[in-house]
Amino acid sequence: MTPHADAVEALRTWAPPSAAQAGLRDRFVAHLVARSDGLHRACSPGHLTAGALVLSPGLDAVLLNLHRRAGRWFHFGGHWEPGDTSLRETAAREAAEESGIEAISLHPEPVHLDVHSVDFCRGHDGADHLDVRYAALAPPGAQPRIGEESLAVRWWPLDGLPGLEPEMQELIGLSRQRLQSTAGSSRAAAE
Repeated sequence: MTPHADAVEALRTWAPPSAAQAGLRDRFVAHLVARSDGLHRACSPGHLTAGALVLSPGLDAVLLNLHRRAGRWFHFGGHWEPGDTSLRETAAREAAEESGIEAISLHPEPVHLDVHSVDFCRGHDGADHLDVRYAALAPPGAQPRIGEESLAVRWWPLDGLPGLEPEMQELIGLSRQRLQSTAGSSRAAAE
């Protein structure tokens, strides 16, 4: 399966948590159906990106990066690159590159979608990023390092988060729910 076909399938089969997320899913699928280059950075006026919100093993802290260009705290993410076989693989690669943690474990399905306009996307005066986000767990004792695109990378306790946009708060909540339910299912299966 091509990365484009995989992205269409991953989004079509995803069960969104709200009507707003369902609307974004439909928009993303329509974009990919209309644009065979919809994963490519060169696709204008927008293209899909993928990222991961990394949580601690206890789900009580989140790893964020202070984005060099935006000057705000975000999850890890970026553009699909040739060689990435899926959006999930893009999210995993970006999270590892930007956090410095190689053994991050991503949930297999997206957890959240977002559209945001950026004026710093190379090759464009501006572009919409149609961002597909995954929930991820860091291994115990993971020590992050600052990547090229970050001014800082750090763990934030959930009760002491920096000022974040509402969509980031939503992403954190949905990621915790997804990973808690996965952990609960794994424990139940082991018993």
